[in-house]
Amino acid sequence: MLKDAVFGQYYPVKSPVHRMDSFTKIVLLIIYIVMVFVAKNFWGFLAVGVFLLVTILASKVPFKSVARSIKAVYFIIAFTFIINIFFHKEEGAKVLWDVWLLRNITDKSLIYAVFMALRFTLLMFGSSLLTLTSSPVELTNGIEVLLKPLTIFKIPVHILALMMSIALRFIPTLMEETERIINAQKARGADFESGNIFKRAKALLPVLIPLLTSALRRAEELGDAMDARCFSSTTKRTKFKKLTFSWRDLIGLLFTLATLSAVILCNNFLVAII
Repeated sequence: MLKDAVFGQYYPVKSPVHRMDSFTKIVLLIIYIVMVFVAKNFWGFLAVGVFLLVTILASKVPFKSVARSIKAVYFIIAFTFIINIFFHKEEGAKVLWDVWLLRNITDKSLIYAVFMALRFTLLMFGSSLLTLTSSPVELTNGIEVLLKPLTIFKIPVHILALMMSIALRFIPTLMEETERIINAQKARGADFESGNIFKRAKALLPVLIPLLTSALRRAEELGDAMDARCFSSTTKRTKFKKLTFSWRDLIGLLFTLATLSAVILCNNFLVAII
């Protein structure tokens, strides 16, 4: 179900992760992404998994809410796994099955495919955790601080940050709207489940037009609401809550850097020792 997708939603609860500075959380997410791609063996991914599990526990967000973030991308994860398992080639690999297409499956291609699927899953978990623990306003402030150096080139950073925050905020809303339109079309006799992939894609055309109309209507209403509240992109705006670096941010930064160091250590030294 589309309504089960949680990416872009905010889970309000009091936790150390929720109270962290949004800019720090974005920086930690960037380090986490680097960490996921740096991991090259089982021990590296184990360190990343432990880091993610500890972060989820500290955020007090139910694990099933975080796990639902990959529900909409199951197909992409499976497709990535299949493509890599059949087309990844590496010297010295041992063929596991010598039967037709299965002869392309080797021990190294299987491990590589598992790691790629695991990378994608960990990335979705970490990204969804950022939106689950940060409100749209906090994300806007964090992104604006992150893009602050671009003001040297006369780029309206606050407008870009606001656009990105609004886009994240409306992901769950548009998913709910899509499901509502699909249910309305089903009640009128539309069939979205039978036939091949081309027939299913053609059946979605009656959904796209009302969805586009609804999105444009919501955008116009949002623009009118911002105008009614005297929003201006030219004047220098102040903030009710200013970002501050606290002891929670320091602990999170040190923990993330320590995990990144552990992953690098696993890649370079642990395998050689074992």
